[in-house]
Amino acid sequence: MKCFGFDPQRRAGVEIDFGVQIDRVEPSIGAETPATVLAPGFVDIQINGFAGVDYNSPVAPHEAIEASLKKVFATGTTRILPTVITGSPADMAGALQNLAQARESLAHGHAMEAFHVEGPHICPDDGPRGAHPRRWVRPPDIDEYQRWQEAARGNVRLVTVSPEWPGTNRYIEALVRQGVVVSIGHTNATAGQIRDAVSAGATLSTHLGNGAHRELQRHPNYIWEQMAEDRLAASLIVDGIHLGAAFLKVALRAKGVERSVLITDAVMPAECEPGPYMLGEVEVQLHPDARVTLRGGDKLAGSSLRMDRGVENLMRLAGLTLPEALTTATRNPARVARVAGRLRGLERGERGDVVEFSYDSESQSIRVLRTWLAGELVYPA
Repeated sequence: MKCFGFDPQRRAGVEIDFGVQIDRVEPSIGAETPATVLAPGFVDIQINGFAGVDYNSPVAPHEAIEASLKKVFATGTTRILPTVITGSPADMAGALQNLAQARESLAHGHAMEAFHVEGPHICPDDGPRGAHPRRWVRPPDIDEYQRWQEAARGNVRLVTVSPEWPGTNRYIEALVRQGVVVSIGHTNATAGQIRDAVSAGATLSTHLGNGAHRELQRHPNYIWEQMAEDRLAASLIVDGIHLGAAFLKVALRAKGVERSVLITDAVMPAECEPGPYMLGEVEVQLHPDARVTLRGGDKLAGSSLRMDRGVENLMRLAGLTLPEALTTATRNPARVARVAGRLRGLERGERGDVVEFSYDSESQSIRVLRTWLAGELVYPA
């Protein structure tokens, strides 16, 4: 496959040859500025469902998962970490097993790079717990983690945990020794507990600024402590709903673009019509303004965000440049989640995951035109 376009990282036109991997990248010297932009395919390390499919369901049909992946490709995203949240031990293991089987059997299952388990080892309190069902919150258990890995066929790559539980540091150390990325999230941890968790090997904050109390002590508090911890990267839900522009700007300044990761935290109703839906045992509502809340209230329950809209929002709300916004959606999540072959951008030897889009600099809007997964054109199909 040959493709020609503008590479924002190089600030120049390029021609690339690629298949499963990128074979050649050459500057287009002397050619007029290309009309379209080329970038690595987006990487979403926290996506609970999409286009009417709940990745948390142990019985989600594989053909429905494949259909949801095709909708994901339309957003310019080529690699995802389907995310399983707090539930019963049987349901969580069942969901991971179902996803692992789909990953191996589906034509595009390899787009599911690995899996993210968010919970159940989180704060049980209202606020930090978010929309996770309280009755299934429980302390870290290495034996349960091993059951996840067995069900997932070794594909659990990222685990979100609150370090306030006794024994969490030993749990983190055990997971890190097995190559799993540990993230701090849905927490009411003290400064010391956060510091100890990072020393034990935690390297990320899950959707920083969300999964928190409505009111916090000015200082110290667990949000400031994580922003100030230079050893932690941070994932951010940039839908204009979960985070205000002021907080977003402060978080990006604290972490720097190099330690900031765009995520969607999308749930099953994303890309669906507004109305009531079920996320496992939880009743939610997708509103016309794109909010997803617990039914009958205003507590957010994931998002309906797409990665391409998130890139736009980083430019519009936080003032990032296009190259900076793309970095948070491509190289940074790949580095944080250890996605091999996706760390250097459009470079020879990297995976042939490419997105082509048009870009309007005045409106800071992008329109995905084509998406390739390992050299295969997957959008438009």
